[in-house]
Amino acid sequence: MAGVTDFTFRRLLKRRGGIGMTVSEFISVEGMTRNSPQSKRMMRFVEEERPFAVQIFGANLDRMAMASEMAEEIGADILDVNCGCPAPKVVKKGGGSGLLKDLPLLEKILKEIKRSISIPLTLKIRSGFSNSDVNCVEVAKLAEQCGVEHIALHGRTREERYTGLADWDLVRQVKEAVSIPVSGNGDVTSVANAVARFKETNCDGILIGRGAMQNPWLFRQIHDALEGREPYEPSLQDKQDVLLEFFELLREDMPELPALGKMKQLAGQFTKGLRGGSKFRQTLYHSHSADEILENIGAYFDTLGRGEDFGGEQSDSDLDLEIGSCDALSNDAGFRAGGSRSAAGAPGVSRADN
Repeated sequence: MAGVTDFTFRRLLKRRGGIGMTVSEFISVEGMTRNSPQSKRMMRFVEEERPFAVQIFGANLDRMAMASEMAEEIGADILDVNCGCPAPKVVKKGGGSGLLKDLPLLEKILKEIKRSISIPLTLKIRSGFSNSDVNCVEVAKLAEQCGVEHIALHGRTREERYTGLADWDLVRQVKEAVSIPVSGNGDVTSVANAVARFKETNCDGILIGRGAMQNPWLFRQIHDALEGREPYEPSLQDKQDVLLEFFELLREDMPELPALGKMKQLAGQFTKGLRGGSKFRQTLYHSHSADEILENIGAYFDTLGRGEDFGGEQSDSDLDLEIGSCDALSNDAGFRAGGSRSAAGAPGVSRADN
């Protein structure tokens, strides 16, 4: 979720309800411990996001411990270590899923972090580095012995990246192998899918990343279903309001030009499946000012409200905007989504995907 699960996006989703925990974009310990302005900016959060976890990545023992202390000092409730990102730029330096190849180093890092902080330590992993070395159960047992208090498993290997389907049976195996809470991650984009995953694996939580970009209410809907309620269905007005609120939050936090870019990125996801959504996205992408974006949002939803087809288009071609999670990393100081870097949800519904 590189470039997505930032300060603005997390607040927007938290306000929709159902989110149990929010997680920062993953942040390079090299940037954090060298006082990178970008890294400091990525650690920002507000009270409404709590419980809030700072997620870090790296492979240097001392800097991982130092960055963990910094996260606690800024008020994070949880310190999360990323062993899931498959991006070559991260892996070649030993970070992210690269640590799954070096368990002795991972053990040293986890023990040193545990000695350095008093807040809970959690770990995000993949099923293994390669398809021939699926070692998530071994890693989970090691992590528990090191004092890790929660394991989140994305059921793909580093080699698989984001292809195919996540293997949730591995989530079940990890859950059965350790006594600490275990959450699963991968391909959860609907209420039915989430409920099925809970039943199949007996996991304690579910992390959601890319699915939240298309449906900001997914966490609330899953929470409703788990509590025996009819899942909330957002109205057309709700969908317009979430776009306007997102743009307002962006403009409060950054200059107009980057705010326009972020708005186009997420608005394209939020409108998937709506009538005329593809045409609306094209119109939005060609907007060059805040006034233009607001005018086009108003025109689009007014058209839908009248039951008419926007731009003569009856259906949404649903062309995807690829968000390659931590593959979108812009530099060593951290992403530019989420990585996991994410937000989380309901009694056991989280938000993070890498």
